[in-house]
Amino acid sequence: MDYDGGMDEFRFLHAADLHLDSPLLGLTEKSGEYARLIADASRRAFNDMVNLAIQTECRFVVLAGDVFDGDLRDTQCGLFFISGMARLQQAGIRVFMILGNHDAENRFARHLHVTDNVHLFASSKAETCVMEGLGVAVHGRSFGRRDVTDNIARKYPAPVPGLFNIGILHTACQGREGHETYAPCTVEQLVNHGYHYWALGHVHTREILHENPYVVYAGNLQGRHVREAGPKGASLVTVRGGDVASVEHQVLDAVRWASEVVDLTHATTPAEMTGRIRRAGQDLIEQAQGRPIALRLELVGASPLHAHLIRDTDTVQQEIEVIFASLSDEIWLERLKIRTHPPTCPAVLDHSTGGRIAADIRQMATAEALQTDLSDILKTILERVPAQARTDEMRESILNDVPTRAVDLALSLVENPEGSDNAHQ
Repeated sequence: MDYDGGMDEFRFLHAADLHLDSPLLGLTEKSGEYARLIADASRRAFNDMVNLAIQTECRFVVLAGDVFDGDLRDTQCGLFFISGMARLQQAGIRVFMILGNHDAENRFARHLHVTDNVHLFASSKAETCVMEGLGVAVHGRSFGRRDVTDNIARKYPAPVPGLFNIGILHTACQGREGHETYAPCTVEQLVNHGYHYWALGHVHTREILHENPYVVYAGNLQGRHVREAGPKGASLVTVRGGDVASVEHQVLDAVRWASEVVDLTHATTPAEMTGRIRRAGQDLIEQAQGRPIALRLELVGASPLHAHLIRDTDTVQQEIEVIFASLSDEIWLERLKIRTHPPTCPAVLDHSTGGRIAADIRQMATAEALQTDLSDILKTILERVPAQARTDEMRESILNDVPTRAVDLALSLVENPEGSDNAHQ
């Protein structure tokens, strides 16, 4: 649609899914020092977001839901947020925010006595805020409850003629994988609505779904677990002459999650393995640009070291932690996964006792056969585990890892009883 008025050029910041005070999962068993370091990661990322808006002279900030992480554990979190809004007010920056599914669970969020520069959109229906001098209309609607399953974007107001129109929406647009299907909609629907920019929240991965008009997920400010690896931050949007001139990802995370795969194919000695892991660590440190790193490391490939890796996993993990400690005092091994396998070699009929046992293991104790028995055992165990501690990922990880590991370990003990000693020679 045509743009008639307002400033020729301005900037705004689009952020979402701040999840203030959300715990970083998977690091509870790490050192107390590290626990303290990461405890306020979401707050530091938020502070950097406020600083960025001020430094880049943004006219306003858009927050597309899930500012808080469910029920507030500490009212200081709310006060911390208000303090950030006050800093933006002092810089003359307005804020437009909606509540997402996590905010809707929060008894405190909708009663925040925020500063005058903040507009919190209602949950009863979508509404519009107009900045006349800037030539901008912002449309939004908060979640009134967690499970908003209807397509609320359909009832967003029509674009205001002659203004630059922005829609703020917390949504699983076209059912993005790994997220609850809250406020579902389609890209085509949003594109045809007539706005210039859709500021989306809920999905924690940054993604530009469409350009001209722009439909954008900013992603979250701070990764909370290893499935949210890589740079996290907000989108800095420049509008020139009524059109979006650029949408730039600004990295703001305080702690970097990383998931790295190191291929040990053809690595025949511990020194070769160490060299590959060290190079991977150096690359990650460079990419993180000074941020602390929480790393999930996966070792894969056909390697003569396989028997040593599965028999002496604790020792291997300690050796790897020493490697990383020599590179940086702010890289932690969140989890080590051993996915290697022995090199394939021509089948040779082995009539020895060990050979016959190995043949029986391969024939009867397959990973698939063990999975069936393990599944029944897991069902009984998980019924006794608190509901909040159960995860599909945990169950699938056990089912996929344990049977294969058991078969490999049994074969290594039969076929290569001296394997762990040979691996160090």
